[in-house]
Amino acid sequence: MKSLSILLLLSLCIAGCSQKAAYDNIRLHNQQQCEHEPPPTYAECMERANKSYAEYVRENKEILAK
Repeated sequence: MKSLSILLLLSLCIAGCSQKAAYDNIRLHNQQQCEHEPPPTYAECMERANKSYAEYVRENKEILAK
């Protein structure tokens, strides 16, 4: 799953897509993968997959600042 996401991200970047567009495509892929989760873990999976791009950027900036 991670290798597919990385491959998708690389192909989008090479194609000239913005970082947000690449993030949105990976987020969509992750949401689709959540559909295969059992009911007890589905909600948690969707919560992780539905993180907005702005939240993602903010969290990355915090991590890089440390």
